[in-house]
Order: sequence, then C-alpha cells, then structure tokens
Amino acid sequence: MASNKIQFRSIHELKDQSLNAKLAQKEFQNEIPVDEFLGDAEKMNNSGTSRRDFLKLLGFSTAAVTLAACEAPVIKTIPYVVKPHSIIPGIPNYYASTYFDGFDFASVLVKTREGRPIKIEPNKTANDLGKTNARAQASVLSLYDNDKIKQPKLDGKDETFDKVDAVVLEALTKAQAENKKIVVLSHSYPSPTFKKLFGEFKTKYPNAELVTYDAYTYAAALDAAQEVFGNRALPVYDLSATELVVSFQADFLGDYNANSLETSYAAARKPGANMLRHIQVESNMSLTGANADTRIKQKPSAVNKTLVEVYNAIVGGGTSDKVASEIAKELQAKGNKAVVFADGSKASYVLAHLINQKLGSVAFTGKANLLKEYDNARFNEFLTWVNAGQVGVLVANNVNPIYSHAKGAEFKKSLSKVGTVVAVTDKKNEIAQAAKVVIPAAHWLESWGDIAPQTGAYSLMQPSIQKIFKSRQIEESLLVWINGKGFTPNYYEYLKANAATILNGTSFNQALYNGFNAGNITGTLSYRGGDAAKAVSELQGFKASKLELVLYTTTAMGDGTQANNPWLQELPDPITRMAWDNYLTISPADAKEFGIENELNARMQLDGTVVNLTVNGVKLENVPVFIQPGQAEGSVGLALGYGKKDSGKVAETGVNAYPLFDGYNTVVSNVSIEKSGADDHEFAGVQLQNTLMGRYEIAKEVTLDTYLNEDVNKWNKPLTMETLQGTLPMGKVDLWDAFDDTDGPHFNLSVDLNSCIGCGACIIACQAENNVPVVGKEEVRMSRDMAWLRIDRYYSAKEKIEVKEGLDKGLNVPNLYDILIEPNESPDVIFQPVMCQHCNHAPCETVCPVAATSHGKQGQNQMAYNRCIGTRYCANNCPYKVRRFNWFTYNLNDKFDFNMNNDLGRMVLNPDVVVRTRGVMEKCSMCIQMTQATILEAKKEGRRIEDGELKTACSQACSTGALKFGDMNDKSSEVRALFNDKRKYVLLEEVGTKPNVFYHTKVRNRKENNV
Repeated sequence: MASNKIQFRSIHELKDQSLNAKLAQKEFQNEIPVDEFLGDAEKMNNSGTSRRDFLKLLGFSTAAVTLAACEAPVIKTIPYVVKPHSIIPGIPNYYASTYFDGFDFASVLVKTREGRPIKIEPNKTANDLGKTNARAQASVLSLYDNDKIKQPKLDGKDETFDKVDAVVLEALTKAQAENKKIVVLSHSYPSPTFKKLFGEFKTKYPNAELVTYDAYTYAAALDAAQEVFGNRALPVYDLSATELVVSFQADFLGDYNANSLETSYAAARKPGANMLRHIQVESNMSLTGANADTRIKQKPSAVNKTLVEVYNAIVGGGTSDKVASEIAKELQAKGNKAVVFADGSKASYVLAHLINQKLGSVAFTGKANLLKEYDNARFNEFLTWVNAGQVGVLVANNVNPIYSHAKGAEFKKSLSKVGTVVAVTDKKNEIAQAAKVVIPAAHWLESWGDIAPQTGAYSLMQPSIQKIFKSRQIEESLLVWINGKGFTPNYYEYLKANAATILNGTSFNQALYNGFNAGNITGTLSYRGGDAAKAVSELQGFKASKLELVLYTTTAMGDGTQANNPWLQELPDPITRMAWDNYLTISPADAKEFGIENELNARMQLDGTVVNLTVNGVKLENVPVFIQPGQAEGSVGLALGYGKKDSGKVAETGVNAYPLFDGYNTVVSNVSIEKSGADDHEFAGVQLQNTLMGRYEIAKEVTLDTYLNEDVNKWNKPLTMETLQGTLPMGKVDLWDAFDDTDGPHFNLSVDLNSCIGCGACIIACQAENNVPVVGKEEVRMSRDMAWLRIDRYYSAKEKIEVKEGLDKGLNVPNLYDILIEPNESPDVIFQPVMCQHCNHAPCETVCPVAATSHGKQGQNQMAYNRCIGTRYCANNCPYKVRRFNWFTYNLNDKFDFNMNNDLGRMVLNPDVVVRTRGVMEKCSMCIQMTQATILEAKKEGRRIEDGELKTACSQACSTGALKFGDMNDKSSEVRALFNDKRKYVLLEEVGTKPNVFYHTKVRNRKENNV
C-alpha cells in the first residue's frame, strides 16, 4: 500500500455513515427533465420521476421521440466571394500576443479560425511568463460578451466618436484654462509606449496626471519592496534550485506576488534526494496550503506571532516558541537553499525579505516584476484633489473604484465635484453611470500594445480580430485628444516606432512573430535594508479578536475583472469544489459554536446557513457560510471579486467583499457574525455527485523516505489475482480479446499527482477546445454539470489502523471513519484530475445497445453522437463516472442564457468539434481533433511525429507538467518512460479496464511514518 490513510470527499461523509448508500442511490437516479410537459418547474426540481413512471405517463412512443438524439437545425452558410489571403478554411491561424487585463499577464498564442479567436494557448518561448492560468484561458470568451457597451455614449445616450471627442476636447481645454487637474485613472499598465504617449499628452495638457488604481492593490508588497530594495517593484523568485519553502499566509501558487511560482515549484518537487519541502503557516485552506507537505493552521494574529519568532530565531538570536523554533532549524539547515514568503501586511513582507537576506536565498533572482504600480499615498492624494474640486477632467481607464474601493460610495458622491467624467469601460457599471462620456474599451484581443513585465523582458500585443463593436483602447483616445477632433488614430505605427527603441535591433515584425522578446527593460533589486524593529512592532500590535478575517482571490475570479465570464463562474473552486459563489469559510469548531450548519437535502444538495458579517463597523448582509476543513479556529475567509452590479447577467453572483478591504491589509481583526434569519443558501457543489463506493487508494500517496529507501512492492505493490494457474498480475488476467495497438500511434496520458496543484487551467482549456456548455447554478446543483475533465479533491487523515487491515476484518468504509483522529480539523489534500480513462477494455463499449461508443485504433474510446440514443447504460457501467448526459439543448436555449444562446457568444465555438444535442452522452475524446491534425500535418510533410508534438488541451495548458500526453509506440517518448516509472499506477486496476490514462503516486516530503 502507498499509505495507511483513508480518503474522504467531504466532512459529511464523516458525520453520516449512511451517506455512501444515499449518494450511491442518488448517483444513478433516472430522473427526466419534463418541466415542459408537466408545466410545474418548482415541483419538478424538488421531486423525482423514474423512467418507468415517465414512460407510463407519456407512452413509449412519445418518450422515445423525446429522448432520442434530435437532428441539429440546418443553418445555411454563405461562402467567401473573395477569400482573404491569410485564411485557409479548416486550418487554424496562430498569433503571438500578450494577455493583460490590468490584473493578469501571460505571453500567449491566440488560435483563430476563419478570423475568429477561439482559444488561448501558452507561448512556451516565454517560459514562466508564458504560462496561462484559468482566467487567461477563459479570456477569449470575454471577447464575445454580449453584455458589453457597444458604442460611445454621451449623457447616457448613444453617440458617435466625433461628438464625444468634441465634448472631451472642450472639457480638456477648459480644465487647462482653469488650472484644474486632468487625471487619467488607470489600472497598473507597465507599457513603455503608453507611458511615452501619456508624456506627450501631458506636454499638450501640462495639468495632466497619471494615477494608478487597482482593485487588488499589492500595496503592502510594493511598499515593503520600496523599503527593503529601494525600488517599488516586486521581486522575481525562482524555486527550481530551492529545497525548502516556508510560507506565512502567502498563496504563492495563486495570485501572490502578481506572478504564480507554480512552474519552478513543480520542477523542484520532483521526487528525489533534493526534493523541495514545503511548510505552510496559514489561516484559510489556500491552494498553496493544500499542496504543502506540512501545513500549520493558525489564526492571523498567531501567524504574525510565529513569523516574528522565526525572524527572531534566525536574525535576532533565538526564540522560545516551539513551532517557530522547529521552522527556524529547518531554514538554517537548508541555508541559501531555503526561502520565506509572507503576505497580509507590509510588516510581514519586510520580515520575509530580511530573513531571505540573512539566508542568502538563491530563490531571489534580483530581477524586478514590473506588473504592479499602485501607490496608496498617490491614490489618496488623488482623492483629496477630487474632494477639493480640483479635478476638471477624470478619465477612468477600465477601473471602477465605486465597486472595488472600501469607500466606493463616498467616491461616487465626490464625482459630482469633477467637471467631466470620462469612463473607458466595457460594461454599464457604476463608473459608466456616473460619467458624462462613455467610451467602450477594446478587449486585449482587439488591441495593439506592449508590456514590460519584468527586467529584460518585453512582450507585444497584437489584435487577432477586428473590433467587434465601436470600441477604442485608451491609447487611441489619447492620440485623438492630443491631435484634435477628426484625427484618425494609428496606434500601430506609434507602437512600431517606439518598440524599435526597446528591441535591441530585432525587427518589429520578428518581435510580433515571437510575441515575447528580450528588451532593454531595466530595473534590478538588491537588499538595502529594512526597519525590522518597526515591522516586528506592527505585527505584535495586530489586535487579536475572537474572529479574524482573511480576504483572498480565487483561481477563477481573481480581482473580478472577468466576473461576467460564465466559464469562470462555473469553474469549481479547487478547495471547496463549489461553483457560482463566494462564501465565508469557517472552521468546523467555530461553526459548531455559532450554530452554523451545512446540510445535505434529500437530493444530496448542500445548503448552508446565511449570516451578517461585520468588520470594523462595516456590515455585509446575507453572506453564505461554508464549513471548511483545515480552516484555523478563530478565523474566517472571504473571496474578493464577486457581487458586481450592472456588469452583465452573471457578474452579480455572490457578495461584494471589497468594502471590507482597506486596499492595504488582507488580514483584518474585529470581526463578528450573526445569523441573518434568511433562508439557507443553496450551494452548487460538484464534489459529492459521485461516491467512492467503498474503494480506497484512489489517490495514492507515500513519504519521500519510503519512496527513496523502501522496496516499491511495499508502497506501490502491483495488484494480483488468484487463478487456476496460480497468482497472476492483474494485467495478465483477461476476459477480453486484446486490441492490436502496435500499428501507428497508441496514445497515453500521464497524470502526476505530485505536480498537479489543482489550479483548474486544464478544465477551462478543455471547455474552450471541446465546446463544453455552461449549464448554470441550478443544473450544477442537480448534478448535471457537463465538464469533461474534473479535478477531484480528496481530504485524507491518519488512522489508528491500516485501511486494508480494517477492510480485511470486515469493517466497511463508513465504520472506518469512526476511528479517524479528528480528520476534519486539519486534513491533508490531494488533487486528482479525472477524465475519460480511454480503457482498452472499456465497460461502456460492451453495454451500448447501438454501438455509439467504440474503441479506436489509436487507443481512444470514441463517441458517435449521431448514433447515441441516450440510454445512459454506458454511464452506469463506467467505474470512473466521467460520462455526461445532455439533459437539454444548451445552445440557442433561453433557459441557458450563457454564451451559446446568442450569435456573438457562439463565435467562440471550435468548428472542429460538434456542438452536441439533447439526449446524447458525451465525454473526453482525448482531443482527437488535435491529435489527427498533428498526424495529418506530419503525413503531409512526409516525416515522423516528434515526441512532444502531440498535445491535448489539458496537457497543453498545464504549466506544472502534471499532464503529459504522447505515443506509447514511440519507444523514445516521454510518456513511455513515465509509464515505466515506479510511481505509476492506474485507477481501479482491480476492475480490469486497462486504461490509457495512468497516474503517479503523490510523494510528501516529511519525516512521519504515516503520510
């Protein structure tokens, strides 16, 4: 066995021993969505109708017509009259560009079909700066947002650019004449060419000021960098040579430091003698904490104390704190191969930097991350200008302080003192409503631009589609306002001329082709000191309270820039596995004390208590509460970026937590909660849709010592079966005839549980590539989500006895839960991506009555949608629960008013993959359209496919290398070498399905006997 731990999906399994049976009964229920027949949606959503009852009610003939796969409507297309030279129908074009929306950055490749961007892919040449998170992958859908402002507005009415420019030019001239300030209020925008252009704008209007405002500010980190390095820029870290990382509240695999460290982190986590050890001290169960080897949960005030004591032990000479002493000993033992991260306040950052200076950490590269530019003092100065009536013109570039600033309501009132407010925005939000002039902001896929993300790096942005609406990027507006009414802006030429001064001789066209380039972007960081005594005093002065709040950003929503993106709203949170919500996370112990409950209703849907949350006198009403295993007692957590108003039909999801964020500190004390009296909140969770069915060792784990020093047969013993011929390996026992897979490629997918951090980028990439529909919160609650790829999150805890020993004694899994040692208080976490396993001996293939699912020559389990009649026998017979049934027509259906319900949103669809109709089964195809395109390209060129050419959407999007795809018949391929690794195992090997997907055991770097 790999471990002696038992895994569970939620704490509800621990409370209720009968839950497994209930879930199993729910899992295969035969409910039919017959709202349109019976006419009572409320009754239908709260009752079950069996297949037999349904057939009796409507008669077999009617039901057969209803359930059978329907023909898609015929939509006639119009051929090209004159075909564009660069477009070959059926062949994708790729453009190197830069994804930047004020919060996220990535150097990317944009895949287009017939002039439509349909997918975002990482630009591998940019290395760490080319990785794409879930938000970058989903940003292509935000291009086709039908809720955007579609043309300029003046006093709330549609107008032409000429007329709005005339108004703005008049206001600019008037403000300059009256000696009032002209403020361009923009999100962080590290664009050299934009800065040059604003300089020319200031020459034209000397009273002009550029002020930076970010919703999620990074102000504490920037102020600390200013103090310690003498440069207001974030440090760039590289963990590839690091052997110990200790993090205090820093979610460095998320949005910490404005650039995730997942790539170098995963590289350092390869099992071996020098494998990175990760210690996390935190309050919330974060994505980073879930990946830690050792996680120490403490409320924020206690985390501050521990950080101070670690600093004292390393720099000051000693500590009596036991936890801090143990951490300090490990740091000192690793020396310069250790690094410390901290978050929450400026003081935390300062102490972390000074500890790293003392250690001489090699993780500190000296490069400067230039993506964040917010200055709290500068913004407060701007507020004084506004309140004093000193601002004649305010140009707000894609920012909305009314929503995201703690004093947004006051800011809204003060705008009446501004002569003319110009909003460059894409939504009819609060700032647009307060503005006299509204200019639709161009999407990054419609724009020219450049970004200097860090020292020595220069990235270009180019449009991959003509502007869909009458929109304009801020640079084009500045060009008009500099040159006067009627001027036709050409930012391309302006950018080209300025880029020549940065590219060190590289031609502009070549730089565009590359997307990411070396450039003479200067700025390095070196330690210059810091006021440690002041930092220690501030951390010790943090006023502890009964409850303390940690504000954070999620992998899906970030700062809320893309809140109206339904792909992101439906992406389950990696920890809670909840979609379409933010919520207050609370520990099980505190939940019990406050009388807060999360209960499963009769349909196995999760409902939770709703509270009013008060923080330093600011009150948020009707906040749902989620009981989170691993949350520190005395702490609660709440995600930012939700609850937007007038920003699209899905953006209002959740509650707005920004009124609780002072723009500086993400940890806050003086917190209280009280039940609101409102009805229980309905959560949309995906974790309890399927059951373990009494199985164990689904996600295997082992200690590093065991992995290095013990026989593999002790911790990853191959399964055997007793037969008449004696004991045989499972792979040798067959009831099936073997397929001949030696001719041509045979595809396998490797999944490394040690590298998978659970970020979800692969899920969005799969959704974009394969036209997976959004179904909405209610359908997710009904267990009808359509995702082809899911990332299961398992909690695990040490037991008093071996799992296998208990099972051998006749104890079933629910009984084993009784002997767990407080498993819901601080569990370990494993993330496991699960998609169709493409079994060589697939149980789905034998039960399909119409042969809709069959085995492909290359190892894929294939689906013929036109043949499928929706019996769902295959789903019932699949042990992995990876098949999805189309309950409804999701495209052009008002009930599912997301991107597929309008012509604009449907522009994102991949024409290589059919949009499935109601009544059929669908699942992962191992991206057969991508593999066939690669095979045909190689065949056309008369060559063999090189290892690494073959990709699936998920493997391409994975920035940690957890997913590797390739040809098993290529003896030199990476996937074949991975197949022979001693950590390799397959899911449910005892079932005998022989999957073409295999996994690698997770290795935990800690000294305990029990993982």
